[in-house]
Amino acid sequence: MNPQWTLRRRVTALCLLLATVLTFLAVGAVTTAIANRGQVDNLLGVVGPMRRASNDLLAALVQQEAAVRAFVLSGSEPELDPYVEGLATERTQVASIADTSAATPHLRSELNRLSSLTQTWRAEVAEPTIAAVRRGDAGVVELVVSETAIRRFEDVRSAVASIDAAIDELRDSTAASIRGTSTLLLFVLIVAVIIVIGGGIALVVFLQRAVVAPVTDIVAGVREVAGGKYHREIGVSGPPELEGLAHDVESMRRRIVSDLAVVEAARAEVERTNALLEQQAAELVRSNRDLEQFAYVASHDLQEPLRKVSSFCQLLQRRYSGQLDERADQYIEFAVNGAQRMQRLINDLLAFSRIGRVTTGFTEVDLNRVVADIAADVESAEDASGAKVTWSTLPVVRGEEVLLATLLANLVGNSLKFRRPDRPPRVRLRSRRVGDEWEISCEDNGIGIDPEFADKVFVIFQRLHGRDDYPGTGIGLSVAKKIVEYHGGRIWIDGAYADGAAIRFTLPVAARPVAASDSNDEVPRLERTREPVS
Repeated sequence: MNPQWTLRRRVTALCLLLATVLTFLAVGAVTTAIANRGQVDNLLGVVGPMRRASNDLLAALVQQEAAVRAFVLSGSEPELDPYVEGLATERTQVASIADTSAATPHLRSELNRLSSLTQTWRAEVAEPTIAAVRRGDAGVVELVVSETAIRRFEDVRSAVASIDAAIDELRDSTAASIRGTSTLLLFVLIVAVIIVIGGGIALVVFLQRAVVAPVTDIVAGVREVAGGKYHREIGVSGPPELEGLAHDVESMRRRIVSDLAVVEAARAEVERTNALLEQQAAELVRSNRDLEQFAYVASHDLQEPLRKVSSFCQLLQRRYSGQLDERADQYIEFAVNGAQRMQRLINDLLAFSRIGRVTTGFTEVDLNRVVADIAADVESAEDASGAKVTWSTLPVVRGEEVLLATLLANLVGNSLKFRRPDRPPRVRLRSRRVGDEWEISCEDNGIGIDPEFADKVFVIFQRLHGRDDYPGTGIGLSVAKKIVEYHGGRIWIDGAYADGAAIRFTLPVAARPVAASDSNDEVPRLERTREPVS
């Protein structure tokens, strides 16, 4: 078989060959079976009846001879009835044998000889005897028992025996033909069985060598590659389909090896990067810790000398105000204001550095009570600005109450500080649950924050306005951001809010479920502004 043939072509050719051979055998078997069936039908439906007809023919002849003898002895006409019946039966049986399709020329010749002999017997013996009896002639018995009469009837019997022999010969030849066709049919069936078994074995051997063995080699190779032997080459010889499959699997293996090399290189690079990041993170943690320590120490250690500078500057201002020239009074005022501003900066920096370092532990904090205290502090301020702070029912969260109070105070203070001069300030606080977090909003109707500065406002000491326009150190939102992140949340400016400024932040939902109403009913608090924290 051509090695370039595809597996389908090979299997098709083998199946067609087997089908052709089996078709020829099937045609031969059918032809033989039909012939055998015809011969059996001939033996049972023709030869058998011929044999019975021959027996009936002999019986009819014997009946005629016996009837003649009985008529001779009795002289009674009824004794001739069997003779007449036997004559009719003879003619019928001779005709049935002669008209049979299986009758051979020899058999027909024997039938003709029988007819001639019976006519001679009747002409020479039977008819003269019957006529003599009817005439009443003496010596009639001698006609029946004479040597001539006996010889004539024996000739008839011999002719019937010859007919029987011819029929037996026909039967034997038909039986021999039946045995021959049966043997041939059996031979055809045996050959067909041998071909089917041989073809099945050949097909199994062919599939084993052409399909199973190559596929097994491919599977073994794939398993070795899957087990980690990526450099194990996969290649088999066999039908073009399996060679193509092996080639495709080998191409896939090579791509996997190439990709693994890239992945290994990338993993090594990631590991180096992670190591560098871990090192940098450790350095950053150490640096932040050092910076916080430095800020705390610096701000704490600067308090004493700064208080002395501020005290002496204020002493000079009180004692020598108006005794020196105008420029000297101005310089002293500059010194006093600078010392006070420096003291506020140091205090804010000290408070900023303490967030997260000095802790009292987390407890459950009711933000409604915290906001109520802040609103009460604002109400006590002596300012008739008409400010109003309202809030919806706020949640109970886990955290440090002091820090959360500072957070809300800074947000409310900023909203009151950065108000518009043409309308009273309005501040509204509300909350909603988003997944596992509470989202809390502080919205006002003030001057707002430009979206391009949304991140800048959370930088420590970063200001968007001059100190003369809005007082403060610019640390309030930085403190708020650090407090929110310390509690595991995040804070941002809502750039879509157009009626002022909207600062939103999140806090984790307490582990123990705490009910918080989603009602928008607000509790109003009339307030007068105070000096904001930032």
